[in-house]
Amino acid sequence: MRDPLSQKIGNIPPSGIRKFFDVAATMEDVISLGVGEPDFDTPLKVREEAKRSLDKGQTTYTSNSGLQELRDEIAVYTERTIGVKYNPATEVLITVGGSEAIDATLRCMLNPGDEVLLPEPAFVSYHPCTIMADGVPVPIPLQDKNDFRLTVGELEAAHTPKSKILILSFPNNPTGAIMTAEDLAPIAEFCVANDLYVISDEIYSELSYKDDHVSIASFPGMRDRTVVINGFSKGFAMTGWRLGWACGPELIIEQVLKLHQYAIMCAPTTSQHAAIVALRDCADEVIQMRESYNERREFLMAEFDRMGISCFEPFGAFYLFPSIAQFGLSSDDFAMRILEEERLAVVPGTAFGASGEGFLRLCYAYSMEELKEAVVRFERFINSL
Repeated sequence: MRDPLSQKIGNIPPSGIRKFFDVAATMEDVISLGVGEPDFDTPLKVREEAKRSLDKGQTTYTSNSGLQELRDEIAVYTERTIGVKYNPATEVLITVGGSEAIDATLRCMLNPGDEVLLPEPAFVSYHPCTIMADGVPVPIPLQDKNDFRLTVGELEAAHTPKSKILILSFPNNPTGAIMTAEDLAPIAEFCVANDLYVISDEIYSELSYKDDHVSIASFPGMRDRTVVINGFSKGFAMTGWRLGWACGPELIIEQVLKLHQYAIMCAPTTSQHAAIVALRDCADEVIQMRESYNERREFLMAEFDRMGISCFEPFGAFYLFPSIAQFGLSSDDFAMRILEEERLAVVPGTAFGASGEGFLRLCYAYSMEELKEAVVRFERFINSL
């Protein structure tokens, strides 16, 4: 029989995150700081609205772009939070999570051989989605000394005439790094001067603990060369509802909608009705969740400092990215040994790109009781080394 698979998919390795959790799933008494998922319930108002929509029989397809009422709310929300106006009729698309928006946007923007600049460590999907869209991923290793922020010098060094898209992901998964207006300004100027487009993944925009989140789309010349990706999973504790969105220039969104029509049809109807309430009425719940995450962030930072573990202070998302280079183990070996010996599941930094070697990703979207026990196990393990 001939090989039924494409060479592209065959050459893409499985997610480095899943490796450890497949092992952890076979063990008892595991404390996990690995899965990047809020530990809060979806706000009650959102759940009640979902029930009402079902009781009303609102279970048919929506328009391919999504409910107009939801797109209107997203346009209002986006203008309020990042100061950028979008036409909800033609420049806002509702997707099945932010992940679909990323994949579809890459597919619609890339020609074979186009380069995608990927500051890393980064979310695991960017690299494989670029390959499946016939693009060429070009990693830009970010540095601990810069708090894992992209500098214009690093961007300039990676840029070539084939570079078409820069993917920005701030607040960042896995590092928790943010980029301020001062950080983004020279990046925006470089993109305009060198005709670079940007996919700005802002799924953690609600989880910024120091300053208000800033989008590169808000800088001069960037609105029409940026696709802003966001969604409800992280900030609104709605991971399983599978709902995200893309905002961008009509020229791009029109084509992403076309692919979405053929591949997806529309995002889940019940989720869309519920999400309207999330945007309109759940600001207080979002603030409460953010404040709780911040308390946990500060707790773990203090504990790592006490243990002598080097970790830059992250001001976004719900991850820490501590260095374990001092122990002489690779990130993969450290993560596997602490899982086997202490039943503590963490993710090696290399799951997010080669520049993650020497680091671990720890998610703090877990209860304080779990975090305190995780610290006990972590300290016991490093003392054994």
